Amino acid sequence: MIDLPPALILILGALLIPVLPKRALPFYVVLLPVIGFANLLSIDVPGFGESVLRWQVSFLDFELTFGRIDRFSLLFGHIFSLITVVAFIYILHTRDRLEYTSGMLYAGSALGVVFAGDLLTLFVFWELLTLCAAGCTVARRTKRSYQAALRYIIMHVVGGLVLLAGIILYIAEHKTSTFGHIGLNSPGSWLIFLGFGLNCAWPFLHTWLPDTYPEASVGGVVFMATFTTKTAVYVLARGFPGEPVLLWIGAAMATFPIFYAVLENDLRRVLAYSLINQVGFMVVGIGLGTGLSINGTGAHAYCHILYKALLLMSVGAVMYRTGKSKATELGGVFRSMPISCIFCCIGAAAISAFPLFSGFVSKSMIMSSAAEQHQVFIWFVLLFASAGVLHHAGIKIPFFTFFGHDTGIRVKEAPTNMLVAMAIAAFLCISLSLPGIKLPWVGYEYLYSLLPNQLEHAYEPYTTAHVIGQFLLLMFSALALILMMLAGMDPPERRCTNLDFDWFYRRGAQAFYGAMNRSLNGINAAVHRFTFARLGSLFTFFREKPGWLFVKLQLACYALLAWNPDQLDAKEKELYRDSRRGTATIGIAGLLAVVLFAWFFRLLDKS
Repeated sequence: MIDLPPALILILGALLIPVLPKRALPFYVVLLPVIGFANLLSIDVPGFGESVLRWQVSFLDFELTFGRIDRFSLLFGHIFSLITVVAFIYILHTRDRLEYTSGMLYAGSALGVVFAGDLLTLFVFWELLTLCAAGCTVARRTKRSYQAALRYIIMHVVGGLVLLAGIILYIAEHKTSTFGHIGLNSPGSWLIFLGFGLNCAWPFLHTWLPDTYPEASVGGVVFMATFTTKTAVYVLARGFPGEPVLLWIGAAMATFPIFYAVLENDLRRVLAYSLINQVGFMVVGIGLGTGLSINGTGAHAYCHILYKALLLMSVGAVMYRTGKSKATELGGVFRSMPISCIFCCIGAAAISAFPLFSGFVSKSMIMSSAAEQHQVFIWFVLLFASAGVLHHAGIKIPFFTFFGHDTGIRVKEAPTNMLVAMAIAAFLCISLSLPGIKLPWVGYEYLYSLLPNQLEHAYEPYTTAHVIGQFLLLMFSALALILMMLAGMDPPERRCTNLDFDWFYRRGAQAFYGAMNRSLNGINAAVHRFTFARLGSLFTFFREKPGWLFVKLQLACYALLAWNPDQLDAKEKELYRDSRRGTATIGIAGLLAVVLFAWFFRLLDKS
């Protein structure tokens, strides 16, 4: 196959999208990631604990590594390449060059982060992720999407600066740019930790996610939900496995979004909060730091990308046909879009971790690891979070999208390409959970064979205790929800705006701007009044006389060239006009600059 880094195949290929004929675009944007995926599959898989460095380039005193190949990077590269193919099938009908280019660059940047073997290479691809995500948001072409993209860029540029400062300090402290285990042992490592955390949507840093994702294009949000947070999970697992603080961060991420998701009316925003909840499980797995928990993090990221994409694609299909995404505006759509409804229900079952669905075989690995490490409180927090997922994602999303009160909406089923993409994701959500089978993309044993750590005892998800326990959890969660609804305790769906922590950012930014406006601009105005009142004539002299002198010098040069009086008069008017606009003839200005520099260096020689 093509001997190029997986990232560069997509990034270089994306550069052709703006100039290709429109008819060729649908074939190209599917064929390119298929080629990239085939190239990735052709890479030899190293053994457990082994790593191979490829595609290295010397730059200044650094060794840039575009291919650190091991089982963990190949696992994330595998699912990123797979979902890229699915996502482009999903948006084939759009023929939108901006969405196509942003999505392809986005996927390439994510692969660049995954296979980066040094911090400098990682940082370049990390920042490219931000631009591509903004492009996927702007592709919706609404005022709200432009504003959300701007806020996204501001937030992630700040995070990027924090990460860059951490990288610089880390390289200065450790005399290496190699990206491996970092640990929290220096100021630089803490800054890198925070830079990664912003992209991971940690509590109080998470507000960009529910703010931006609902405003992205129907297809763009599939890319966004896949790459930004999962690359952050990947780099955290690389750099900070076993850090105890991640247990508490992950536990908070798994719980607080549940309350927002229950109250939220916009179904895409519900899925955004649900995404934070699921990433919380992965962060807990990284914090536990055992072979089983890191395997669980990788497996859950793999499965989560598929079922979250399926849920977003099904809700996006409804939004594409109806133009609506709010629970209070939908209902009865299953009559018009039954196939999309079935796919949505499969995604809901997978995220709720029903047995024989993919979430069951991945999430349980993290919870089992927490139990083995005697992290009783963390285990109970994850148990509560698992029950909450059934409410806001397992029931709320399919119910209010397709069922609920019949609003009389009657539309066509989703376009064929959308249905094909959802069918692929739905098949994988089921096939990857099947026991007793080990075929490509079929059976949980195939999924487990991709994981990075070799365990002393193979993990078995389908034990009697686990299956019965999961069914009991889901049944009691459903019963609790029914009782709450009957008692009138379940929050009703209503048209409202829920305040999140970004309220403090926005209010703080307004207060800061107002304070700076009153103080600095006030000082500026006072200085301006004082100087012009007392030194106005001097300023006028320096503003006008240099231009007048410059014009006279140029006219003298033209007179030496024997220009006639009419030509000189016309040229004088032109030069005065240019002087007032701040422009001048380049040749004369260059000549005077040469004379000035000659005089300056002559003085230096004398001194």
